[in-house]
Parts: sequence; C-alpha cells; structure tokens
Amino acid sequence: MALSKKPVNGMKDILPQEMEIRDYVTGVIKDTYRRFGFTPIETPCMENIANLSNKQGGENEKLIFKVLKRGEKLHLDTAKEEMDVVDYGMRYDLTVPLCRFYSNHANELASPFKALQIGNVWRADRPQRGRYRQFTQCDIDILGEPSNMAEIELILATTTTLGKLGFRNFEIRINERRILKAMAAYSGFDEADYDSIFITLDKMDKIGQDGVSDELLENGYEREAIDKYLGLFDQLEDKKDVTAGVTFLKDTLGDFLDAEIADNLMEIAQTVNAVKEAEFALVFDPTLVRGMSYYTGTIFEIAIPEFGGSCGGGGRYDDMIGNFTGQKVPACGFSIGFERIILLLMEQGYQIPERPKKIAYLVEKNYPAEKLTAVMQQAKEAREQGQQVLVVRMNKNKKFQKEQLEKDGYGEFVEFFNRD
Repeated sequence: MALSKKPVNGMKDILPQEMEIRDYVTGVIKDTYRRFGFTPIETPCMENIANLSNKQGGENEKLIFKVLKRGEKLHLDTAKEEMDVVDYGMRYDLTVPLCRFYSNHANELASPFKALQIGNVWRADRPQRGRYRQFTQCDIDILGEPSNMAEIELILATTTTLGKLGFRNFEIRINERRILKAMAAYSGFDEADYDSIFITLDKMDKIGQDGVSDELLENGYEREAIDKYLGLFDQLEDKKDVTAGVTFLKDTLGDFLDAEIADNLMEIAQTVNAVKEAEFALVFDPTLVRGMSYYTGTIFEIAIPEFGGSCGGGGRYDDMIGNFTGQKVPACGFSIGFERIILLLMEQGYQIPERPKKIAYLVEKNYPAEKLTAVMQQAKEAREQGQQVLVVRMNKNKKFQKEQLEKDGYGEFVEFFNRD
C-alpha cells in the first residue's frame, strides 16, 4: 500500500507562519484569562465512552471518534453490539472532561473554581471553512458560582481577549434557555415538544421565519400556536438591546416568565456594558438556542461580521456535574472559536506586534570549524539582547534561500565566508 503524504481528511498540517500566530494568540489568551483569575488545567484527549454518550452533547454525540478495545479485551468475532468493542472515545469538547475532572478533584480545588483549558478535540464532522475534524478549543469555566457574577466575568474576560487581538465591532448574542421555554409555553406548545421546537428555531438564520413556520407545521404543530410563537419574534425584531427585549417579554409573557430570570439577564447586560473594555455590542437574540441540551440558563455566542457565523459561545450548565456526583453544582462556561479566530487573523494578514527582530546568519558550507565558534558566540550575544537568530548553512541558490526566509519573517541577513 502506497503511503499518503496528505493529512487525514478534515485535519490539517500547520505551517510555520500560522504556527507563529497560533502561539502568539495562545499566549494572549492565557495571559488575559490569568489576569481574570482563571487557572490552567489539562485533561486527557480520551474519555470513557459512557461519559461522552450521556445524551447531553446534542448532535456532537453522533460525531464521536470511538476507540476500539485493545488486546485481550477486543473480540470482534463474538461482538453483538457496539459496546462490545468500544470503551473509549476522543473528546468532542472540553466541557464533559472538565465536569469529570471537577467531580474527581473538587476537594482539592478552590470554590468557586475558575478553569482555563486549551486543547484539541475531535468530531467526525463534514469539513468546511473554519471547521475541522481535529481542532483546538479554548474554554474558560466557573464552577460553584450560582450568581450571574459568573456570566459577567466570562463575557468580560472573553471580549477583553478578542479586543487585545484586534477585533472590533463584533457582537455577543445573548439569550436564556428559560426564556425560550417561557415563550414556547406562552404560545401553547407542550413542554415535551420544546427540544424539537428549539431545533427548528435554531435554523432561523438559515431558513428564515417562513421556513421555521413550514417545518413546525410539517412536524404536526397547530397553526395557532405557531403564529402566536413567531409573532413574538416579529415584535422583538427592533428590540436588540437586552433591556428593551427582555422588558417586552417580561410584560408580554406574564406568569409564564419568572421576573427574577428576566431581571437576572438585564443585570448581566447592564454590568457588562458599564465596565467592558473591548468595542462590541451585547445583543439580545431570542432565536439563539445553542445545540447542547445541557444548557440550563444563560447562553451566549460570538458573532464576528468577517466570518459570517459563530466564533464561539457558551452558557450555564448547572445540572451536568451532578451526573457524575449526584449533587448539583452551578457551572457556566465560554469557549472562543480558536480555529476561526486564527482563520480570520490569517486572512487579514495579521502581524504580531512587538515581534523580536529576526536575523539569519548564513554560513558558507566550507566555513572552517575553528571560525564557527566565533559565529555561534556572536549569535548567542544577539539572542541575549532579545533578537531571534537563525544560524544555517548557505545554500547554493542563496537568492531563493533568502526569499524563503523572508516569508518566515527574517528581515536581516549576515553572511559568513571563509575568506573573511
């Protein structure tokens, strides 16, 4: 069988120019999040398959890369179902591993615990622009904080980070799962149908309101309930301000919406808008659903116009840790779409600020060993002064060699010949 030089479909090799930007962005993210009190952790890339298949991961559970049992545990000839041959899976996000991690180490951690986790995840998804089968996620989570201080801190930390990377005039779209349920209840839908209705609502930006109406009709829902439901979104069209939109729903939905839930969301918005550092708009979006069924309260998403889609998101998931411990623990998290952020920076020709000076020392091939020590000493002294120095042998085609090095950011060349 011939060997393939291409990476596996949906995964990619990362060239030096992009890797340099990825390293820089990772550094900005870690530095900013640490300033907000978040603590780095790391979890394994594989989890027990039962943890990943607990019916809380939404569509992602259909995309798990599953790992076969090994050695004596693997009996393909007698297997009758998948669980006979599979015991682990590659993590599809960082939230499930975090909940397991916290459940296992809660007694050793501060409370509330502010976690920062950056790592690769895997989904057997259909590759497209900004979407890969192996990709890096960057999450911050606050565990053990029941108040909206968690949401406020997460939004401020995330938006401050994006601002430091040069993003301006983006949006943080915000909603509340309990507001979604209140709107559905007010319209006359049964609670058992909420998840199905929200799956259709989540397509609003793709199929429009008419498409949502048609799909709900096809799914057997009453025209009267559909019209009443979609009528709410018509009236919210000009109420993008969080206070305006939530106040309207508070007045309209009456007893269907707990006033405390509405007030909580407005308080988040008012505090964030008062102290935010980055230039962005906090927008109320009643169509925002977020696909994960584990969300229990506030949900949010990053919308950057240059990408045309979500560049990250998160929300509150107060019930998830209880699946491991049997005890409810408040939890809320926000994930930056790391790969999409990198894609946008690469397309914009992003230049790393305050990059150290990069110098290439080109040493002639027959340069004598006794003189090479002096070259290495000179390079050492330049590095001590903060310069980035590459020492390489001079190629026969020196012009092409310099052109390639210039692409990697080397702006100065020092040549060493035997006759020197």
